Amino acid sequence: ANDVVYILEANPRASRTVPLVSKVCGISMVRIATQLMLGKRISDMELERLSIPHFGVKEAVFPFNMFHEVDPLLGPEMRSTGEVLGMADSFGLAFYKAQEATQLPLPSEGTVLITISEEDKPFVLPVAKQFKDIGFNIKATKGTNQFLLSHGIESESILKMQEGRPNILDSIKNGEINLVVNTPSGKQSKHDDSYIRKAAIKYKIPYITTVAAAAATVKGIAAFQKNQGQVKSLQSYHADIKKAQVVM
Repeated sequence: ANDVVYILEANPRASRTVPLVSKVCGISMVRIATQLMLGKRISDMELERLSIPHFGVKEAVFPFNMFHEVDPLLGPEMRSTGEVLGMADSFGLAFYKAQEATQLPLPSEGTVLITISEEDKPFVLPVAKQFKDIGFNIKATKGTNQFLLSHGIESESILKMQEGRPNILDSIKNGEINLVVNTPSGKQSKHDDSYIRKAAIKYKIPYITTVAAAAATVKGIAAFQKNQGQVKSLQSYHADIKKAQVVM
């Protein structure tokens, strides 16, 4: 806060992030860290400030597909069982690849379900508009649907489970929804909305629980639509880093 960095903890070990950062930057972070732990100074190591021309996105892997009755909302406790990396020449495509590596790839077309908590509604407007711009249909629960329509964004109303049938659960089961954007209503809500997230897991539909992730998601899908993400070797990425230093 206020440009002050607070260190929560410092452990003399390698985290799961270290090999991913090393791959993105083309630097052996473990070697450098080991030398520092053995007494070397950073000023003695002749390190250069690199210009990285590509993007790397780290994504956590969760075991929720094995536990369909567990609400996938995250808290401070460790729930991930691994991490994956997406790399590309744009942030959007790197994000798309990272999601694909978790075995729950993002759809490139179809219908997105949007059901947003009251405090998140103002922030979801640009995201919803982008989904329409890239060709997605939008289904939204009553409050979200009215909010989107009042701001000129076309969407179709869909019933919550307690409101009758056919409802969200039916649409998910029938394969009518390809992506779920659901920010939780919290304990103040009269009804539990965890069934939406649990159903998405059960039927292997990608789900998003924050507006920030939804914004990254629509950016990733748009990037994939433009460029299908050709395979590029790690060596090629590292060669591009060297070329970027020459240009500098």
